[in-house]
Amino acid sequence: MSTAQRFVALDLGTARTRSLSWGGFAIVDRPSSVTRPPSGSGLADALWPVRHGMVADPDACLRLVRRLLQDAQVPGSRPRRVLAGVPVAASPSDRRAVRAAVAEAAGCEVGLMEEPLAAAVGAGLDILDARPCLVLDVGAGIVEAVAIADGAVTDAVALQLSATTGEGLVSYALEGVVEMTAGLVRRLPAASRPAARERGLTVTGGGAHQEQLLGHLRTALRLPVKAAPQPQHATIRGLMRLCLQPALTAALAPRVR
Repeated sequence: MSTAQRFVALDLGTARTRSLSWGGFAIVDRPSSVTRPPSGSGLADALWPVRHGMVADPDACLRLVRRLLQDAQVPGSRPRRVLAGVPVAASPSDRRAVRAAVAEAAGCEVGLMEEPLAAAVGAGLDILDARPCLVLDVGAGIVEAVAIADGAVTDAVALQLSATTGEGLVSYALEGVVEMTAGLVRRLPAASRPAARERGLTVTGGGAHQEQLLGHLRTALRLPVKAAPQPQHATIRGLMRLCLQPALTAALAPRVR
């Protein structure tokens, strides 16, 4: 088996987790839950170890990562490197928790990449362009709006969510996300605003399917707004592309930790 086939990408989300190995047949997309052993009542409880896109239960997260790696692996192989996504808002301790869980489960080198940056790569945006592009990554537990230029997140805002529905963001959260994104656009340096407005806003994550959100964003921002193709898989696609494109990864070296 070639070296390239031993890369694994992991997207640990609050509600859904995704994994993909080079050489695998498809993205594995599962609920972010593991089962606790039955209690005295004989009933097994579901644990959700990731909250707001960050590790809330380290032991349960370790079990979740082990299951993801088993799902992603090509039979007879072991990963040489795993690249996992983390929110831009993740603290150093949050990042250490992700790295520790993945490293213990995989037993190999682990890199971390900010999820909106990976989502931009997965959406096909030129993140090395000096002209800024805008990305809104809408997850079940955290929403992040970022400006990206020269291969780096130059500004970011985040909103942690307490609840979502099958239809997307609830009304109060939708309004908060629109205002948060509008604030990011207003903070852009005056010289870069025309280029950013020309490139528009790309929406990624499972919440990008919500037409009400897209419509509110277009009205409030007055710039082009589009959902990425298969937006719920933009981050995992971007993580794998970064594994397989050494030149791009080298350009992002300070961000791949």
